[in-house]
Amino acid sequence: MEHGSLKDQRASTFSLTDEDHTLANSVRFTLNQDPRVTFCGYSIPHPSDARVNIRVQTTGDPASEVLKDSLQDLMGMCQHVRSIFDKAVIEFRMSRLALLAVVGSYVQQSVYPETGPLEN
Repeated sequence: MEHGSLKDQRASTFSLTDEDHTLANSVRFTLNQDPRVTFCGYSIPHPSDARVNIRVQTTGDPASEVLKDSLQDLMGMCQHVRSIFDKAVIEFRMSRLALLAVVGSYVQQSVYPETGPLEN
């Protein structure tokens, strides 16, 4: 929900329900990276209320458009981090499999020295 003036769209407060510091601080960070933003901050009205208020003031563009752009930027960052993480997990699992194969071969050779690698 947006709370702001119809006459001056450069400043608005956006109320997000079912959110907390995790999203609010990330949105605040991306908004502050935008040169069109002159002020950005957030507050949580009450700890038992699952709601975040994000205040955005801009140099001239509508605050709602700047917020949308920042949310798109944040989604792109999250997708990038997820893809890097997924690649690292795959590399880790492959390295573990390679390590297990080497250890298995070593164990087999130490128990059955007359056999070749991976022969039974």
